[in-house]
Amino acid sequence: MIYNELNNVSKNKNIKVIIIRSNGPVFSSGHDLNEILADTGEVMDLFNVCGNMMKLIRKIPQIVIASVQGIATAAGCQLVAACDLAICSESAKFATPGIQEGLFCSTPSVYTTRNIPLKKATELLFTANYLSSEEALMYGLVNRIAKDEDLYKETIKFAKEITRFDFNVIALGKNELYKQLEMNTENALDFATNVIVYNSTMKEAKEGINNFYIGGKKRIIFK
Repeated sequence: MIYNELNNVSKNKNIKVIIIRSNGPVFSSGHDLNEILADTGEVMDLFNVCGNMMKLIRKIPQIVIASVQGIATAAGCQLVAACDLAICSESAKFATPGIQEGLFCSTPSVYTTRNIPLKKATELLFTANYLSSEEALMYGLVNRIAKDEDLYKETIKFAKEITRFDFNVIALGKNELYKQLEMNTENALDFATNVIVYNSTMKEAKEGINNFYIGGKKRIIFK
């Protein structure tokens, strides 16, 4: 079960990035609708399991990247939105089309509206239309697009941009990022101030700042 796998991996400080991808032509088409015809208790369990996994993605210290090929619909689109970062193939498409089956995508709406501007997210939820890969990039659902045949290679390259940094700083940063988003601006700044002061005491920051200066002079970095 992916929840247990994520939970186990989250304890491993040697792993800084987790990639969620599919081996098939579809990233995720969401729930099996037949399961939703069960009794209310079973349906509640079904959506709680899904929701708990989305929450866990945000809570674990590793950065989680969705690598999307094919379609990502309903809970599949929710999964992309819940991940910290996302890259997709040129042919990828995204939708929250539950309304066409009479089942509004209530749970996917939570993460999609926190990724996509409200008007566009509302359009997705109430029209069942697809977003192309280009639109997904434009509206902020994904960070990057890769050629279909290069998706895996580009996903690894994306991950390596993060794995060069220290695990403890990544974990601290991810935790701060999501916590402050739920606060008003003043409380967020107070919280972030406490975090950065604590961060300054960590050995990773002390070593990094010392390395930034050579002989008391600021090092010039050319890119």
